[in-house]
Amino acid sequence: MKALISLKRIITLCILFVSCSTLSQAKVSLPKLISDGMVLQRNTPLLIWGSAEPGENIYIKFKKKKYETVADANGKWRINLPEMKAGGPYSMQINDIVLNDILIGDVYLCSGQSNMELPVNRVMDKFASEVNGYENNSIRYVKVPYSYDFSEKQDDVKTVSWKAMNKENFMGYSAICYFFSRIMQEKTGVPVGIINSSWGGTPVEAWISEEGLKDFPAYINQKAMYEDNELVALIKKMENERGNAWRNQLYRSDAGIHSDIPWYSEKLDDSEWEKIDMFSSEWASLNGRPINGTHWFRKDFDIPESWNISDAVLRLGCIVDADSVFVNGHFVGSVSYQYPPRIYTVPSELLKHGKNQITIRLFSNGGYPSFVQDKPYKLICGDNEVDLTGIWKHKTGSVMPSAPSSTGFQNVPVGLYNGMIFPLRNYKFKGIVWYQGESNVGRWNEYSSLLSAMIADWRKLFDSQLPFYIIELADFLAPDNPGRSAWAALRKQQAITAEKNPDTYLIKNSDTGEWNDIHPLDKKTAAIRLVDTILNNDNKKHK
Repeated sequence: MKALISLKRIITLCILFVSCSTLSQAKVSLPKLISDGMVLQRNTPLLIWGSAEPGENIYIKFKKKKYETVADANGKWRINLPEMKAGGPYSMQINDIVLNDILIGDVYLCSGQSNMELPVNRVMDKFASEVNGYENNSIRYVKVPYSYDFSEKQDDVKTVSWKAMNKENFMGYSAICYFFSRIMQEKTGVPVGIINSSWGGTPVEAWISEEGLKDFPAYINQKAMYEDNELVALIKKMENERGNAWRNQLYRSDAGIHSDIPWYSEKLDDSEWEKIDMFSSEWASLNGRPINGTHWFRKDFDIPESWNISDAVLRLGCIVDADSVFVNGHFVGSVSYQYPPRIYTVPSELLKHGKNQITIRLFSNGGYPSFVQDKPYKLICGDNEVDLTGIWKHKTGSVMPSAPSSTGFQNVPVGLYNGMIFPLRNYKFKGIVWYQGESNVGRWNEYSSLLSAMIADWRKLFDSQLPFYIIELADFLAPDNPGRSAWAALRKQQAITAEKNPDTYLIKNSDTGEWNDIHPLDKKTAAIRLVDTILNNDNKKHK
């Protein structure tokens, strides 16, 4: 009996020991950015922070030194580390947590809208030869996940991981961040970390705190309208249901889908379809009003017997607004909005010598449907290609009212500051790169005031007079388009901001634009100029 009691006591003690060990391991919690592969800013005092049980003893072992503190009554703790020179990789132990592959170098916060966010895979037409095969483990990149909040500042970002510049990761890098970090690291030999907190289509006021917008009461009141989470959820629900109703009716009314022979079928007799120039505007409107809904286009082309048929690439430029594409009756791809280039792979088994046929089902949500000019429209098969511009057969599938609008909550003032900037407040940066303005072109006259407010706001948040680098908007729109004047006015506002704010610099970029693409391919030129500006400023400061 005594032996049995002793055995029970041993088992109980073992369970308690394991439970206590588990609790001990779970006590320390780190922010998402403090993780494997991170880059810490060199030559400045650093901060490591987190949470734990109140009163918990916290220690950090890093580079053969130990640093200690105690979690406060709220479970928060902070440990200051001294300035350190560039180097690595290192490991860091925080109680029972071990972080590996840490570098010390220069860290930049990059923010803005879609031209800051545009990934490497979207610029490969121009840069494939120099991107493919390049790797650099001294460069690390984080894309902050989308997040907005109108009622309170978020303490941390959503789950992220630092990604080294290698073939598994670099296609997802922001293109401008890719070239910026690569050129900077190659010129300095110092590790580079990029934290990219950007969101396509967003205006500057979404990135400013409520305090920073004190001189813009209309924006503060706009934000206040959405502080009620239940109201936001209700708006989303209603707009989603209305959007679904529009899409369902589009499908039900599209003759091209419900015909006895679908309009993408090879068997379809399209001899009565109208013949149109794809770049003409005549098919896109009736009595001056755009024809929204669906438009179907068909084109026959020949593949000579001399071709060695292999997997092909179908290039269909850019299409306003969306499309689904079929080759010889088989679906090959779809894009849901207007900006991305249409690049579809056509498997070799779908092609044949002689007559072949392409069908495009074009979706127009609002405005004028179109094929964007001066883009590639062709089928590429090995060393051969077929030009697809010119005359197509066309037939309207469904005529719809404009698609119902929806609220872009990411565009509401303050929300992105609370969700994607404030959580970064404790991280140390060398500078901030800002590429934004497209969404403020229609309100260009207030842009300098707003951007200056944001610069002051962020410098206060990071408790540092961080250098600010503003990338000028690229040129856009055709020479005879009256909208060009507003873009030019916005660029002047960017220049004014750089002139009136200390340690703020404008990176020339207007000469890299494309009249027909709001997302020009050349993200390298601005990156080169950005690096040169930063290095020149560093040299001046160290003289």
